[in-house]
Parts: sequence; structure tokens; C-alpha cells
Amino acid sequence: MEKTELEKFYESVLQEIKATQISDEEGGSLEQIFTQYAVDLLAEADQTEDVFVAYDEKALGTRNQHKINAYSISGNYETLYLFNTIFNATDEITRVTASDIDTASKRIVNFFKKCVTKNYVNEIEESSPIFQFALTLSDSADLKDNLIRINAVIITNGFYQGSFPNNISIDGYQVYFRVLDIEYFHNLTKTPHVPIEINFIKEGYNVPCIISPASNNEYQTYLAIFPGTVLATIYEEHGSWLLQQNVRSFLQFTGKINKGIRNTINQEPHMFLAYNNGITATADSIDIETDESGCGAKISKVTDFQIVNGGQTTASIYHTWKKDNADISDIYVQIKLSVIKNKNKFSDIVSRISEYANTQNKVSFADLSSNKPFHIQMEQLSRTMFTPITDTNNIQTKWFYERARGQFKNARLKDGTSKAKQKAFDLKHPKNQMFTKEELSKYVNSYHEITKGSKILIGPHLVVRGNQKNYIEFMKNLPLESPDSNYYEDTISKAIIFKNCEKIYGVKPYSIGDMRYVTVPYTITWLNCHTNDKLDLYKIWKNQTVSDNLKTKLKEIMINIESLIKETAPGSLYGEWAKKEECWNIVKERDFGIDLSSIDNDLISKNSFRRILKTRQDILNDLEQQELDSLKAIPPKVWSDIETWGRESKEINDIQLDVAFTIKSKLLKKIELSAHEIKIGIDIINIVTIKNPEILFSDEIIEENMPEEIALVDDSNEVNIDIELLKKMVRWDRINKRLKEYEFRFLVGLCDGRKPLNERNKQIASWNLKKIIQYGFKIED
Repeated sequence: MEKTELEKFYESVLQEIKATQISDEEGGSLEQIFTQYAVDLLAEADQTEDVFVAYDEKALGTRNQHKINAYSISGNYETLYLFNTIFNATDEITRVTASDIDTASKRIVNFFKKCVTKNYVNEIEESSPIFQFALTLSDSADLKDNLIRINAVIITNGFYQGSFPNNISIDGYQVYFRVLDIEYFHNLTKTPHVPIEINFIKEGYNVPCIISPASNNEYQTYLAIFPGTVLATIYEEHGSWLLQQNVRSFLQFTGKINKGIRNTINQEPHMFLAYNNGITATADSIDIETDESGCGAKISKVTDFQIVNGGQTTASIYHTWKKDNADISDIYVQIKLSVIKNKNKFSDIVSRISEYANTQNKVSFADLSSNKPFHIQMEQLSRTMFTPITDTNNIQTKWFYERARGQFKNARLKDGTSKAKQKAFDLKHPKNQMFTKEELSKYVNSYHEITKGSKILIGPHLVVRGNQKNYIEFMKNLPLESPDSNYYEDTISKAIIFKNCEKIYGVKPYSIGDMRYVTVPYTITWLNCHTNDKLDLYKIWKNQTVSDNLKTKLKEIMINIESLIKETAPGSLYGEWAKKEECWNIVKERDFGIDLSSIDNDLISKNSFRRILKTRQDILNDLEQQELDSLKAIPPKVWSDIETWGRESKEINDIQLDVAFTIKSKLLKKIELSAHEIKIGIDIINIVTIKNPEILFSDEIIEENMPEEIALVDDSNEVNIDIELLKKMVRWDRINKRLKEYEFRFLVGLCDGRKPLNERNKQIASWNLKKIIQYGFKIED
């Protein structure tokens, strides 16, 4: 029976997290790797921010049991996310029961109660990854003053069809439960935006409105009056997520009370509608009913409700109501609500409304988009630039920049049209050399301190605040729009430094301490400041590692910095202290008496390597050649299968079908493809990779991809093909890269015994031998 899309997705997720576990030098449990995968998906969909994956559990199976897999605190301390994971490593999707969900919800609630009311932090060792979070829940004044909602999120790789646990209140804090199962995550990969839906009638609210007489195909505008109680209630549940993403991110939404609004609410609530400019909002759809009072129409429901201007008004009404116990029954706010009709331009129209509504803080969709020229150029560089051969690795590899989520997996599917080719892809693109936009910004921002006058624009304290916040600052202070090969190599060197620091810091019970996420970026920036930006990044690129002397010095610096941060923190909230500029300024000024002379060879000097800058055209030429090679790697028979599938499924249009036929014909006749055919061919493979990747896994063996000339090899002139010669050929080609990937892997298969050294295979190896002899291989050397 053919597997469903959901079953295929489940299999791919399971394979991905197992591969991550194998590639991770620190190992890690599958449950926590899945947790990281899930929260990353949620972050991509803008449903969470800066989640820390950290495990803690106690007394499982008892009345007082608790378990936490990850957590997040919003920047304004209004929202707390607590994650509990239900994970099963079975080959097939398991069903999650209501009892499982009930247990998970109790574990989350118990954890929160213990931390807030029972000083659970006193039972945890300081070395525990959850210690600082538990301490924040127990002691943070900012959290106690501002916390509004707790989102208790149960995530699972199973399938759940039941209802969510009922929302509850703990010590005055509202707890909202959500269950996100494998089907939810599957849908998230297809439609990452999950809209906010508000049913006013169901909630008992009356929201009168006037429909604008202006009519067009782009949008319809409604002028409405929202009672203050409606806005406050909506805000209590959804908070800053009501704000359109780019506005929230770039305006650094705080949720603080505007003094003028507060005074009006407390002293002249009846004048609020007259004084306030109102709110601008957008929606995907709207339901209108006739108002029984005879005043016209009223809004019954809106889908994908987003505030694009007026977030501060909304937050101020809520906080004045809560903190001052203000009566907001006489508060009314005018709303200009635009419902977008043209769904194809939804994002563009919403972004432009955001930009023009925020005249003092202009925001555009491109500001956070993956399609900025910088990211596209970084992607192209990562696809074309091989790492140098080093003393410890004689295989050239690539660092894979994942500009958009899923690119790495899709690239592996496209390149890996057989098991042998998948292994070849894995050798060329090690999983631990894949990095995302957020990771790139972390590597770059950890390296340099950037200032403007006395103001610090970039520093390690920003990196500590979390991936999303750090990424925003990176984009605000983007060093250049079009990175070149030198910038790319330097960025990889910064990644190597960061990863080495993490490895040197270690994990419990063998780590330096319990603040790796703080100490690592602080250490790297400190070192750069105290060496006057003289680290030889090109030397690190050439060696693909840092020297032993530098590793030793990094460890010494980390020990001193971690100790200083703990000593200078006003209280025990070390992580919160490390987020402040004041903390970084104190660390930056200390030299700790550290002698840096032992790393003189790691600094730039007149003897440093010289490098050649790749031009933009060089990169584009390399990319085109790579795309051509990927099309040629797919056998003509598979192109015929793609053409048949495309015609039957209607997933490929007529122009693409014609090009698929042309590519198949030209490959059979060994005619070169045009640039136009290459471009459309890549588009076709992208469609196939997403819609029907199985078609790329041909059963044809490697020998069937060999040129026909193999059969014409003259046995009378054959050199004796034995294992020693084969190993010598493999060693030579690892350095010189003259054989095609499948030819090289064929020889490796003979060497390690996976392929028999029979007469047919000797004949093929003989053809490969003749080929490399033409490029300088010496049999007798």
C-alpha cells in the first residue's frame, strides 16, 4: 500500500533526527533532538521566539511529577512558553491518547508551580541546564511584574485527535494549553503561517462596523468600533502575536504603558475615542452580521487578524486595566480593518499597509525576508566553494547555507538519486557543516563588536538574548549587500571558531560550567577585541580548524569570563545579567592577566596566506556548471519517468514537459544543454523533489550510468587491477578530483569489499585508470 504524505513526512523527520544524533559529537537524546526540530519549525512560522531546549524531570509516575523539554520568555516578559514532548521512535506513527496529554499538561503545570511557589531552584544543582530558568521564575522582578500568559505547549511526533486541556489560572496567571502533533508540523511545512481567528459573537462581544463603499479587487476596508474590554481580552490571550510580524520585530514591541493613554483611561475614559488615533489592522477574511439594534452591520468573526499600527494602544489599555484596576467599560477604539481579497498578493499588501501605517518607523517585508540579495549570494557561495584539503581530511567538502528551511533535505534528495549518491552527498556535505540564517548571524555577531559613537550596535550580550533577536540586529547592521568569496571564507572561519569553543567548553558532567550559550560568544568577542581584530581567519579557513595553542587559550579565556560574569551579576540571574550592555562593558575592560603571546602564529602577519578573490561571474559560472552536472547525473530513463509522471499528475506544465523530453533526448545523444534548458530543468527537479521524490531513486546500478566506451576496453593491454592499485587510485583522485562522483564511489566500493572484484568490475576500473593516467596518475609511483 502506498504511503500517505503524512507517513512519508513522519519517516523523513525520524530519519533526520536520527542522522542529527549520529552527526552530533555530543550525541543527545532523540526526544530532545525532535524538540529542537519542532521548536525550529515553530520559530520559522513565527509562533515562538528564542526557545531554549533544556530537559528537566522529577518523580515521573507520581502525583508530584514534572517534566520540561524547552522554554522561552518573551523579551517584554509578558509571555512564558513551557514545552513538554511526547516522543516515540517507532517506525510507524503512534496515536497519542487523552491520558497522555493529561499527564503532559500536569507535568508542565507542576513544574511552573514548583518554580514559582515552592523554590524548586533550591533543589537543582547550579550546573543543571534548567537552573537559570528556574531561578528566573523564582526571583525575577521583571517576570513577576509583567507576566500575563503561560503558553503550555505539548509537542509530539504522534497523532492526536482529542481536544486541548481546559485553560486554567495559576496564582493569577492564565495558562493556555496547545497540543501540536505530527500532522500539525506536517501542515506547518506546507503553510507556515497559522492565523489568529477571533469569534466575537461566540465571546459575547458586539463590534459595530461600517463597510467602505470603495470597491476593488485588492482589499475591502471596514471601519469598526472595538470596546476596550474586547481589545484587552484579545491581548491577554495573544499578546504581541497580534502584531504583524515585521512590525513586532523591528519596533521591538515592549508592551509598556503609554503615560498619555494611561492618564486618559484613568481620568477621562469617556474621551478616549476622541483623543486616540485608533488602530490599523488587516485580516484574511471577515464575517458580517446585521446588528439587531438597527445600527447597521457588526463583525461576527475575523480570520488572520493582525494589528499593523496601534500595538502600543492595545497593550496600554490592557496593562492599565490590570495594573491600575481601571474601569475600561467606557473605552472605545476605532479600527480601520482591511480584508485582503487578492490572496496572491496577501503578504505584499499587508507589508505595504504596515509600512505606510508606521510612518515614523518604516518597515518592509524584505527586511526579514530570505530573499534579500545578501542571503541569495551567501547561498550561491556555499553551493560552489569547496573547503581546502587539509592534513586531517583529504576530501573536499562544502558548508551548506540553508537560506530557507528544508533546502538541505531537498538538495540531498535531488543529488542522491541512489544510495551511493546519497552517501556521496553526505561525504561532500557533512550534516555538521549545515548552517541557517540565525546561526550565521550568531557566528558573525559573536566575532565583532560594532559601535556607533558611544553606542554598541553589536556585541555578545545581543547574541545571548537569543537567535531571533540577534538575527534582527544582524539584519539591521548588515555589513554588505553582496558578500564575496573572502567574506564567505571568513564567515566559515567564524563558524569554526564558535563550534570549537562550544566543543572546548564541553557538556555536563565534563564542562567548564553551566553557561555555554553566554560564555562562548563573550569569549570570541573578547579575544577579537584584545587581539585588535588580527586573528588570521584565512588560516583557519585553510586548515578548517583552530590551532592547538588557540584552543588552549580559548579555554583559559572562557574560564575567566564565566567566573567574572557570575561575580559581577547583581544577584544570581547570570543569564539575565549577561544580556545587558553593562555586563559586556565590564568583561571587555578586563585583561585577566592572560598572556596572548602563545597565539602569535594565529594572528595576521606578512607571512599569512594570500588568497584569490572569486568574482561574481566566477560564482555564477560555477553554479551553472553544478546545476548542469546535477541534471546530467539523472539517467535518461528517469527523465522519461519524470515526463510521464508530470503529464499524468499535471504538476508539470506543458513548457516543462517539453524541456524534460528535450533533456532526455540530449542526454542520450550527448548534446549540450542550453542555459534556458538548464534553468527549467532545475525547476522541474525542484517540483519533483517536493511532490514525488521517490521517482528520483532509480533502481539502475552505477554501471548503467557509465559511458558506452567501457564495453570497448581492450583486455589485452590491461594492467593487473588489484586492491593495492585501486587504493592508490582512490588516494590520488581524492586530491586531484578528476573522476566523476559515481566513478570515484565505484572504486571505493571495490576497495572496501562492497563490490566484487570480478572481470566486469575490473574492466570498469581499467577504464577509470586510463582516464586518470591522462591527468598525470603514475602507476609505478
